[in-house]
Amino acid sequence: MVGLQPTDVPPTTAVKFVGAGTAACFADLLTFPLDTAKVRLQIQGESQSEKAIQNVRYRGVLGTITTMVKTEGPSSLYNGLVAGLHRQMSFASIRIGLYDSVKQFYTPKGAENSSIIVRILAGCTTGAMAVTCAQPTDVVKVRFQASVRLGPGSCRKYSGTMDAYRTIAREEGIRGLWKGTLPNITRNAIVNCAEMVTYDMIKEALIDRHLMTDNFPCHFISAFSAGFCATVVASPVDVVKTRYINSPPGRYSSTVDCMLKTLSQEGPTAFYKGFTPSFLRLGSWNVMMFVTYEQLKRALMKLQMSWESSFQPK
Repeated sequence: MVGLQPTDVPPTTAVKFVGAGTAACFADLLTFPLDTAKVRLQIQGESQSEKAIQNVRYRGVLGTITTMVKTEGPSSLYNGLVAGLHRQMSFASIRIGLYDSVKQFYTPKGAENSSIIVRILAGCTTGAMAVTCAQPTDVVKVRFQASVRLGPGSCRKYSGTMDAYRTIAREEGIRGLWKGTLPNITRNAIVNCAEMVTYDMIKEALIDRHLMTDNFPCHFISAFSAGFCATVVASPVDVVKTRYINSPPGRYSSTVDCMLKTLSQEGPTAFYKGFTPSFLRLGSWNVMMFVTYEQLKRALMKLQMSWESSFQPK
């Protein structure tokens, strides 16, 4: 057996909520450079007029990371990390932590198991709820990751994370902080369905068929499969979302305009720019997040039960 064993009492909604946000932050800390490399590859080619982008070319995951370290320093790989952690604590807590509760809400009374339609509805619902709450953090994260800083003399638009929130709100209005909400809702509905439904169904099948027990190997295989499915179906929407959020006012009239311009100027393969770092990032992120999440749920429940038992009359 690997890791903590399941508790007799199922995890509460509060435990899932806190555990999901904490596990997502841990996964983000370890995989953030891959996410930054993905963003740079996705926006490459859209702004040929920017001198910094013209002078810097990114080739592949390792090439992008190496180029960034050489031209901007190692810290550039973690541009936007604070906003990323803000995002995960609000975003993952809702879309992952509330998934089981929403799934139970949609499941008809008396049904033994939730159907795939119910699971998809739950994934779409929590994904949309999470984006609505956490979109400003995603806008700031992408702006930091996309910004190229060449040398100590180059200017930097934002002095810090809180300054970025203020600057965007001042220059683009409050609506600027929710820029790209629609493509992000679309993306995260897709990603959440691919991740949560795939993880949920594969884990359930492995346990029900007695192929594995509810422990680390089962969580690892389920999470890796979820990461691959999510990357395949979400990459086109992710590219459009990243470009639209990062674009200056006036470049694209809408997300559809962004999609059409990308298609006409760079062809359909542009929608899979950054696929390798996306998969490396989503695959590794899912494994780290779900494995940590499962262990955190068990640890927090043991802690809660121990704390409650200390107040029971002897």
